[in-house]
Amino acid sequence: MHVTKRPQDKARLHPRNKNRERYDLPALMTAIPDLKNYVRPNKFGVQSIDFSNSVAIKLLNKALLHHYYGITDWDFPDENLCPPIPGRADYLHHMADLLGESNSGTIPIGGNISCLDVGMGASCIYPIIGVTEYGWQFIGSDTNPKSLGSAQQIINSNAALKGKIECRLQENPRLIFQGILNASDTIDLVLCNPPFHASIEEAQKGTRRKIKNLSGKKVKTPALNFGGLYSELVYEGGESKFIQNMIWESRKYAKNCLWFTTLVSKQSNLTRIHKLLEQIEAAEIKEIPMGTGNKTTRIVAWTFLFKEEQTAWAKAR
Repeated sequence: MHVTKRPQDKARLHPRNKNRERYDLPALMTAIPDLKNYVRPNKFGVQSIDFSNSVAIKLLNKALLHHYYGITDWDFPDENLCPPIPGRADYLHHMADLLGESNSGTIPIGGNISCLDVGMGASCIYPIIGVTEYGWQFIGSDTNPKSLGSAQQIINSNAALKGKIECRLQENPRLIFQGILNASDTIDLVLCNPPFHASIEEAQKGTRRKIKNLSGKKVKTPALNFGGLYSELVYEGGESKFIQNMIWESRKYAKNCLWFTTLVSKQSNLTRIHKLLEQIEAAEIKEIPMGTGNKTTRIVAWTFLFKEEQTAWAKAR
């Protein structure tokens, strides 16, 4: 087993990220004119948007997808999680680099590459970026039929996405791959942004803290994370338990998948995750830091294929 930790690049987005520099607000307001209603000078006198306003955040993300990714119709219920586009894109770019390492240093593009997004959500965000940036094919799984219906509506409404993303319902919320992957599925990359909180109380506490940091306002019972269903934010045992279940189950699909990956928000969970990956005898483990603004997080990736098997996989694909 080989473990690799990449050095930390302090709080900078990936070099290929379209939003590495300041937002081009005039271009974004042209893409989505309603965004103008939420642009005003910040405390430094610079034009910005109110990041504590959930409507403003959703309009900003719509504008980013329209202007940079060509997605003209992107909507979902306000109760669902609204993803920050630059951070989601960073995950995809780092994963493209990872696939490139198994492919003689060349990032693979096009429909031969198949990805599974565990817990795709109503916004369909990882498949959207993966399809528009790299031309990959996606399976998106979710435990919520309404979220899948919303994602399917986004796919149907944008020509660039049609035929590239398949939605699959996970009927058993305790399972991750079983019931989603078939014996014949060959997956180059598994992506996952796991539920973060262990309880609804913990989720509300986190959202109160976020709103106070952004706006200085105290809110007793905030809308979870500016939208976010229980299943998107809460899992019994929290992030740690979800990822442990994912790791245990990944063994059954060791030959179906090249790389299993997940975001890990809490650094305190890493020791347990690494120990479990060693216990199940993963052939290679990688820890990839990501920095977005003031937040530092990381991706943990593992494979059951040794280097020569990874190379053979890439050639066959």
